[in-house]
Amino acid sequence: MADVHSKETRSYNMSRIKGKNTKPELLVRKFLHKNGFRYRLHVKDMHGKPDIVLPKYKTVIFIHGCFWHGHEGCRYYVVPKTRTEWWLNKINTNINNDLQYGKALELRGWKVLVVWECDLKGVDKAGFLTSIIAALKNNEEKPI
Repeated sequence: MADVHSKETRSYNMSRIKGKNTKPELLVRKFLHKNGFRYRLHVKDMHGKPDIVLPKYKTVIFIHGCFWHGHEGCRYYVVPKTRTEWWLNKINTNINNDLQYGKALELRGWKVLVVWECDLKGVDKAGFLTSIIAALKNNEEKPI
């Protein structure tokens, strides 16, 4: 099946897809800030440039798009019918990079949380966001 867009239109559409400051990322950032958490964004000298870095909690949060990071079993992850081999190679490279970055950060003592785009679209969005805070507070160091 041929693409419904011209090559130029498809190229333009793909160029408009953001890698930073996406809607799911902004949603998590606003929720954390509203609840008193302070963080850094896209720290370049950390493996994988995590979307959110919480130094106080020694935790990083990656917010993954279901399609781009191959979220298995998710309705938002559908392999395109055209150029399937190219897309699978791209998505599998993203998955492998995600695993490598996560392991590298964990070896350095960081806790790695992954938030999927679909987790923020459900009915229980508030419950999921609250679970992120619970995960952060469970990791909090207690004063001696």
